[in-house]
Parts: sequence; C-alpha cells; structure tokens
Amino acid sequence: MIEDIKEHILLDNYIITFHAHRRMDERGISTEDLVNLILDGSIIEDYPDSKPCPSALITGIASWQCCHAVVALCENHLRIVTVYWPEDGKWIDHMTRRKS
Repeated sequence: MIEDIKEHILLDNYIITFHAHRRMDERGISTEDLVNLILDGSIIEDYPDSKPCPSALITGIASWQCCHAVVALCENHLRIVTVYWPEDGKWIDHMTRRKS
C-alpha cells in the first residue's frame, strides 16, 4: 500500500481535504512538509476496511518533529484526511499507540 500512496504523491495525484488544510495551518505544516512526511514516512496502522476507501496512518517528520497523517487510497487518487502531532497521552512513542 505504501508504494501506491507514494506513487500518487510523486504524480501529484492527491487531494488535501479542507479538514487536513485547517490542521496543517494550525500546526504550521506546509504542503512540502506533508509531501516529504509521506514520501519518507512509514505506515504504522492500516485500515483496509475504512469507507469509502482503504486508509492508513503514516508517521514521519514535518516541521522538524514527528507527525502523523491519515491518508485514504481511493480508486484514482490519494486523499489526505488529517495531519496531527501524536499526543503523549495517546502514544507511547510516535509509532506505538497506548492501549485504552
């Protein structure tokens, strides 16, 4: 799945949702930061049954710190759903979710 995600990024075949744009603005994350996060990042959670498209949680670096992006791999494009800093209360480290 990560190869398909990266291919859409490289082909400039992605949509950043309004929600993701808002979160990027709040956190000072540029589109270039987001692209690099996805290209250099790795999938830490996979959501194959997500609707309307399979999606994944990617971790990487944006604005010099660990960041997460949720992306949906749609039939003909990639959709960036949201972008956020992992919170200490929810994550042990940037790759391991705390059990609830």
